[in-house]
Amino acid sequence: MGNAAYKQKQNDIYGILMDVIYEQLIKFDNDIENGEELWSITKGIVWIVDKHWREADKGIWEFRGEDRHFTFSKVLCWVAIDRALKVAKIFGKQGKIEKWTTLEKEIKADIHKNAWNPNVDAFVQSYGSYHLDASVLLMEPYGFIDAKDPKYVSTVKAIEKELSNDGLLYRYKNEDDFGLPSSSFTICTFWFINALFKIGEEDKALAQFEQLLSYSNHLGLFSEDIDFKTKRLLGNFPQAYSHLALIECAINFSKKKGEQKMLESIA
Repeated sequence: MGNAAYKQKQNDIYGILMDVIYEQLIKFDNDIENGEELWSITKGIVWIVDKHWREADKGIWEFRGEDRHFTFSKVLCWVAIDRALKVAKIFGKQGKIEKWTTLEKEIKADIHKNAWNPNVDAFVQSYGSYHLDASVLLMEPYGFIDAKDPKYVSTVKAIEKELSNDGLLYRYKNEDDFGLPSSSFTICTFWFINALFKIGEEDKALAQFEQLLSYSNHLGLFSEDIDFKTKRLLGNFPQAYSHLALIECAINFSKKKGEQKMLESIA
């Protein structure tokens, strides 16, 4: 009772699912039967995205008001087609590659045209909006844009200025169905730290990472939210996706240290 998600439409799910299918194919052994099943699912996902990507939805944060053209949902629709193209190349489906490439380019162009707001110099929460949203930081990890692209760098800096509070991040600051947000969403701070690292502000990212780790409980676990003032852990606990984002940050820092050690040994 009280959870409206059962009747909401969230178009981002297709990109998430398609990304998993692609990772399954490149990282694990797949027999012929399993491969055929994954290819069948891939074609089905592309068909759905092609029919519905232009439609508004509730977005990753499940806003209960009117549907909007959320940037994150559009990006994940692009991810669905991008990964489907990669899967088609694995299976040698040339006919699908040519057809789906046109769709991939169309979605990408639409996002660059409508999600970028020159007045705030950033990709915004939804088409025609001026609100910033931490979810757009994932445009780079999903491969939509390069970390050093001026638009992405500018977006990261705009989000830092608008959504950062004492080293913690709001998801967004515009009013939602429950009023104005009042606490930090843990995963968003990890996304931001990762974005800082990717755009080249590595020392700053590491300092904020270590600071954030100090807010965990005695077992090193995190909740869904953190209070800005007291740093008290709030919401669902422990929260699985908070830790997934933590692991991604840690891997990036670890790779960097490994590269530095290798360069030092060569020198």
